[in-house]
Amino acid sequence: MIEIIFIAFSVLLFVSVTSSKISDRFGIPSLLLFLIIGMLAGSEGIGGIYFDQMEIAQAIGFFALVVILFSGGLDTNWEKIIPVTKESLTLATMGVLFTAVIMGFFSHLLLDISFLEGLLIGSIISSTDAAAVFALLRSQGMKLKDRISATLELESGSNDPMAVFLTVGIISLLQKPDQSLVELLLFFLQQLLIGAGMGWAAARIALWLINRIRLGYEGLNSVMVLSILIFTFAITNLLNGSGVLAVYFMGLLMGNSNFKNKPHIEHFFEGLAWLMQVVMFLTLGLLVFPSQLIPNSLHALALSFLLMLIARPISVFVCTLPYQFSLKEKAFISWVGLRGAVPIILAMYPKIAGLPQGDMIFNIIFFSVLTSVLIQGTSIPIAAKKFEVEEESTKGTD
Repeated sequence: MIEIIFIAFSVLLFVSVTSSKISDRFGIPSLLLFLIIGMLAGSEGIGGIYFDQMEIAQAIGFFALVVILFSGGLDTNWEKIIPVTKESLTLATMGVLFTAVIMGFFSHLLLDISFLEGLLIGSIISSTDAAAVFALLRSQGMKLKDRISATLELESGSNDPMAVFLTVGIISLLQKPDQSLVELLLFFLQQLLIGAGMGWAAARIALWLINRIRLGYEGLNSVMVLSILIFTFAITNLLNGSGVLAVYFMGLLMGNSNFKNKPHIEHFFEGLAWLMQVVMFLTLGLLVFPSQLIPNSLHALALSFLLMLIARPISVFVCTLPYQFSLKEKAFISWVGLRGAVPIILAMYPKIAGLPQGDMIFNIIFFSVLTSVLIQGTSIPIAAKKFEVEEESTKGTD
């Protein structure tokens, strides 16, 4: 039996990796292909693999997310993002909140559910995943202007904690309606402070250990950092802090510091991040039952367009009012509000919490993410040219 599992996993992994050539050739986001392959391999696809373990899928999703966020932080140039810190963090906090509220209102009206349940859907779908955007632009040989690229990079890396907080907070309110707003605000502040503090401490400890301990093999340094990374995420969550913020901040601090074997560690986590991305989206694809998406497809499609054309643009235009962005730059940032793995992972929360609308919420979020990736993901290169946000040296090149 174990041999069959290994064969199935290896085949799925191989097909997913080689499908990236399709992404490069036709501009289809790789995460969409990974999801589709997972769905085809599932119980309602040609593979017939039955998988409905929500807790296991969530654990895999968070482990993958930890590695991906850390790798993203490790690869982020501090000098590049410093000039756009205010803009990015405003989008990562207030932008997420505005998006959640607007989408909460639309969900309340469209789905005939309470506003708090609608706000839960809005919160889950509020964070962006720009990692797929940059992979797509690189495959097309395109490079965004530094200011736009840095803003999207920092926003996408730092907006997950806000989405997690809103999702957890609203589920808590639905389960315990007597909670006060002050308690939730204090919880949010606690999440940020503990998350940032633990990320800083973990980075300092990892750097000290790498530079002081002489391990017999270079590869063991990467394994040691991975162990610290996993421990940091887990202990931060146990302390009621934001684990996702902690690991991103840890990667950001380490990536902008000098330490032994840095290129080797960066390459290790780059490869591991790709592996985790493939495994995560395959797992999420296996988890969904396509037949269950159909009953909510029209509502999900409507919410997707409301998100792309109203909620995200309003949030971006309001949040960037104090900053010097052109109209075209704001329009492009609005369109690059690509949804990815985080909303699907967060959509598992209501089901695991036992909320009555859990199944409906998960299916709507999953369908909305597919729509976002399919429409926005495939049109980003066109949008970059249309809104003139490419570097001059890349314009007109194939």
